[in-house]
Amino acid sequence: QVQLVESGGGMVQPGGSLRLSCAGSGRFLNDSTMGWFRQGPGKEREFVAAISWSGGSVYYADFVKRRFTISRDNAKNTVYLQMNSLKVEDTAVYRCAARLVPGIDYLPPPARSVPYYDFWGQGTQVTVSS
Repeated sequence: QVQLVESGGGMVQPGGSLRLSCAGSGRFLNDSTMGWFRQGPGKEREFVAAISWSGGSVYYADFVKRRFTISRDNAKNTVYLQMNSLKVEDTAVYRCAARLVPGIDYLPPPARSVPYYDFWGQGTQVTVSS
């Protein structure tokens, strides 16, 4: 069974930084496109960033505006989301997601959408507040 476990969330002041981690079971992540999504209070789940299995292709949501960086370490079966210059509106539960795509090292447009992904973590809370 595939398991994704997020960590690294917490409370930070506006302008601060956090690094989220998503650890996957086994070698699954090595053949997977990975994504980060978030859901704020009273909002729908929205795309944040995605990365192909080698890390060679990345997508970001427009609101990221070079504040966030997605990366992965396949040797550690872990995907990261470095978040800088955090804003109050970044407050949300952040969840990582995976889709097994053996041999596919690019990101098709659906990689920005919730239905593209087959496996989800439980999420980690990020609160940005002064």
